[in-house]
Amino acid sequence: MAFCKRNDWLILPALMIAGILAAQPKPQVSAQSSHQAFLRQFVAAAIERTHHVVRYDPAYVRIAYPGGDVPSTTGVCTDEVIRAYRAVGIDLQKEVHEDMAVNFGLVPNLMVFFSRKGEALPITNRADDYSPGDLVTWDLGGGLTHIGMVVDKKGLLSRRYMIVHNIGQGPKMEDVLFDWKITGHYRYFGTPK
Repeated sequence: MAFCKRNDWLILPALMIAGILAAQPKPQVSAQSSHQAFLRQFVAAAIERTHHVVRYDPAYVRIAYPGGDVPSTTGVCTDEVIRAYRAVGIDLQKEVHEDMAVNFGLVPNLMVFFSRKGEALPITNRADDYSPGDLVTWDLGGGLTHIGMVVDKKGLLSRRYMIVHNIGQGPKMEDVLFDWKITGHYRYFGTPK
């Protein structure tokens, strides 16, 4: 004796459709969309840094490794970049040290690292060539170097993307892209896992 209900005939086609759908290839997140999502998070982390009170202090401080940091109330331009990357899960201190075994807190060392492990982008005098999430280095003169992060906010008058950096008054977001001689232009997504 068969115990079938009136709608049992729907089960087999439904199972067949479910099997076909399950066998379909899953849409892959493209590297480009993944990179764009990362850059949005990195830019947000950079902008968030501007809400911190940080006294500019270039003194050498021994820190823990990995994951160490100078006191959160002090730092220089490189510390802001390192902290923004840490906020999105990248320990730049560790990555630079493992790659080069050098002081990760010096702009020239970061330039070498970003050239090797990231993307070295063209240096131009066109503001449109600099995108949110890019890193820019400058020669301030007198042997001084500087680094900042391009963010997605634009200057009121220039309509250029602004820079988050710490050049002496703590982390600020300012329209300073072309204020000094640009020596490097980079993009870095972290070491592939």
